[in-house]
Amino acid sequence: MMHKLQKNRRMLQTAFFVLFVLAPILDIFRLDLHLGHFIILGQDWTLGLDEFQKGNMSAGEAAFNILIRVFIPLFLVVGVVIGTAWKFGRLYCGWLCPHFSVVEMINKLMFRASGKPSIWEKKPLPAKQPDASIISPDKKYWFLVFIAVACFSFLWAVTFLTYLLPPKEIYYNLFTGQLTRNQLIFISVGTFLLTIEFT
Repeated sequence: MMHKLQKNRRMLQTAFFVLFVLAPILDIFRLDLHLGHFIILGQDWTLGLDEFQKGNMSAGEAAFNILIRVFIPLFLVVGVVIGTAWKFGRLYCGWLCPHFSVVEMINKLMFRASGKPSIWEKKPLPAKQPDASIISPDKKYWFLVFIAVACFSFLWAVTFLTYLLPPKEIYYNLFTGQLTRNQLIFISVGTFLLTIEFT
């Protein structure tokens, strides 16, 4: 039963990680800084204040637009998150969070390499696992740790940028070596910081 549960959890974590990477590409959710508004499910999500700025809308109508387009969706999302956490505990962190799934994988590789789940741990964990198997540290796994940390850090930095700028632009510039100065700085700094965090 536990083995099947863990297998289902891994599959769900993988699916949500793929969704995290593809969401901007498929216009499921992203903030387009060029356009100055969100894109949700392929639709432009603005505050609806263009007419107010032109003088064709009253202040009350503008306030109503902000209520409908900002505060109510925000309260709904917060309510769903809090309600889910209250009802199911740490469902998001353990089953859905793309960040936690990467950290969990890197921790396992690090444990195989050093006997510790992270470089910050002072003492190694017991070699005997809950299933009674024995896992002894093997330095050969350090290569996989470094590859995983570097690749996931870079992928996350690029993905974060596609949540802010059009994914086609970012991937085209990346694959043709034409990243702008700001894009290169964002990806480089993001990769560096995520490398520290994942390690």
